[in-house]
Amino acid sequence: MADLRRRGFAGLRVVGDVHGDAVAFEHAIAGAETEALFLLQLGDLTDHGPDSPAALRLMFGLLDARRGRFLLGNHDHKLRRALIGERVHAPAEGLGRTLAQLAAAADGEALRRRAVAEIAMAPAWLHMRDWFFVHGGFHPGMLLRLPLPDAGIRKPDPLLSRALFGQVTGRTRPDGYPDRVHDWVDRIPAGTVVYCGHDRRSPDGRPYVQEGEEGGRCVFLDTGAGKGGHLSWIDLRW
Repeated sequence: MADLRRRGFAGLRVVGDVHGDAVAFEHAIAGAETEALFLLQLGDLTDHGPDSPAALRLMFGLLDARRGRFLLGNHDHKLRRALIGERVHAPAEGLGRTLAQLAAAADGEALRRRAVAEIAMAPAWLHMRDWFFVHGGFHPGMLLRLPLPDAGIRKPDPLLSRALFGQVTGRTRPDGYPDRVHDWVDRIPAGTVVYCGHDRRSPDGRPYVQEGEEGGRCVFLDTGAGKGGHLSWIDLRW
């Protein structure tokens, strides 16, 4: 990531959870190319939406062109586990839909192999200047530790668990999802902005911004792509 300016990129386009909304993702990519922006996707490429195979193809194309990368999200981590034969829960509208779409795709086997390889190497977080990028949630310990090169194949330790799942209470909400809190926002250092996905917190369809007690800030970019909402992104220039 350090050589992006030297390679001619004017900044970053940071894209929230795609969840199989390939059409919107294609628009985000086209705009990034027009504006000479490197595309950083915050994880959760697949599940729920109408075309997860196409979302993977688009991301792999960015990787091949060295014009983008994706962070490790909890759905990506789980997809890899399913693809290598581990036993995982696959809801019909989520992972089950992705697996069915891959099975029906003409290039499904190639996509499966590539997904296994790329998810294994996806970073769990990235730190650049005063910007910090992670899928689920921040912890100050992440500032002291480089992201593991093989996070995608690891059983989550406390830091990786925070990166993938955010901060959970151990309770389950009435809708069946884990109960999450966001106390970690108050531990973002002054001057640092964290960009994350995972939680759809926006009440108006725009990225949700929360200020922390220590002077840091978090921008939540999941606005419901693939789940009845839309895909959001934000452009950061050098």
